[in-house]
Amino acid sequence: MIVLYNSDSFAVMQVDLPGEPAASGDAPSGGRSGLEIVDKTLRKGIFLDSTVAASFMAGVQALTQQTSDIDDIDAYLARYTDTGLQTMVLH
Repeated sequence: MIVLYNSDSFAVMQVDLPGEPAASGDAPSGGRSGLEIVDKTLRKGIFLDSTVAASFMAGVQALTQQTSDIDDIDAYLARYTDTGLQTMVLH
């Protein structure tokens, strides 16, 4: 896991999940790679992969070329975390 962004309200991590172990004689299945966005205030997160993750990263790159204001970046992240959040449980 690589932390790509961290503020008081949000964290964005690149996550590489391992694939399924191979059955005897079969090739192992590939793992998943994506982005996890965590809303620290709500203690919830969302995992993005494939085209959604690519679209998110393109939006972040365009935004950071326009501004480096953390409030603007956090507002962009909130648009993603408003959909389909899962509650974070700490053990």
